Amino acid sequence: MPKDKSASHKRIKEAMKAEFLANGFIGASIRSIGEKAGMTSAALYRHYSSKEEMFCSLVEPFIEKLRKSMNLHQMTKYELADKQKADFSLGGTFTDIVRDVILPNRDEFLLLINCSEGTKYENFLHSFAEENRQELEDAVKFMKKHGYPAKDLEKEELHMLLSAYLTAAFEPIIYGYSDEKVIKYLECVNEFFTPGWMRIMGLC
Repeated sequence: MPKDKSASHKRIKEAMKAEFLANGFIGASIRSIGEKAGMTSAALYRHYSSKEEMFCSLVEPFIEKLRKSMNLHQMTKYELADKQKADFSLGGTFTDIVRDVILPNRDEFLLLINCSEGTKYENFLHSFAEENRQELEDAVKFMKKHGYPAKDLEKEELHMLLSAYLTAAFEPIIYGYSDEKVIKYLECVNEFFTPGWMRIMGLC
């Protein structure tokens, strides 16, 4: 009877995730992953060419979901701008993204934040803040073009503020709070940050 390759693949994924979450990328052992998956290291290398490829296979589908969600929310805001109903602050958008994308993929998120040192994703939080900074700069240009009293922002200042916001927003997830508490505390963070965002962007 042929082996169930899908079951084997799932077992390998679970073993890789458990090992990386427990020991980080640098401390993770190929031998330990193999033992967890019930196979030899040589057998693992028939599925993945390197330890980093193993790690990337876990986090990259999540990163793609995250970017697609961010892009979708941004497009929705642009569509509302013509009706003068768009809110370009991060608050509501980010709450939706945390609820719909990050919390259902909490392990993959924690791999990126806590366990990625030594991989190309070790500066994920910095890169994510920079991507959001660029999107906000584009949003300011868009708003000015459509009659909003928006202000140009300095890149360094905006990156610093976004990093502070994301650090505060991600803290409850990193510390393992329940989904309900994560959303509750995120709403608190948004309530604190949103008036500042609106004032800095010249929208109030």
